[in-house]
Amino acid sequence: MPMPALPLDGSCRCGAIRIRISKPPMITMACHCRGCQKMSASAYSCSAAIPSDGFEVIAGKPFIGGVHGEDVHHYHCDYCKSWIFSRMAGMDFFVNVRPTMLDDATWYAPFVETYTSTKLAFAETGAPHAYPEFPPMDAYEGLMRDYAAWR
Repeated sequence: MPMPALPLDGSCRCGAIRIRISKPPMITMACHCRGCQKMSASAYSCSAAIPSDGFEVIAGKPFIGGVHGEDVHHYHCDYCKSWIFSRMAGMDFFVNVRPTMLDDATWYAPFVETYTSTKLAFAETGAPHAYPEFPPMDAYEGLMRDYAAWR
């Protein structure tokens, strides 16, 4: 399904935190790692890598939950605990948004699935690309180019 017109707004479950994306994703993914399974309470987490200058928090104040390390920060609502987005150290050019937090997520489909090595047997995403862990860094440029054509 084609992406609706931008910008797209969204929120945590209780609505205390509102977000907006104003640029299309660079790539979409589903991650089957055990951490994502636990954080999402599901078989995998969904994400859309949004250029940093195309993402903003328009209401509320997210807090860091989940992983509290130096490499990655998972942002949540302090009240309802919804996992809204993530930022990775050294990768300031994008924000990993949980597309299911957007008011309209009907356009979302994962292009890449990661950590298939820990994938639950029943979990199917339909993603055209799959990796036992994360794709090698040198694969991302081609994957993003292919995603733009696929989208």
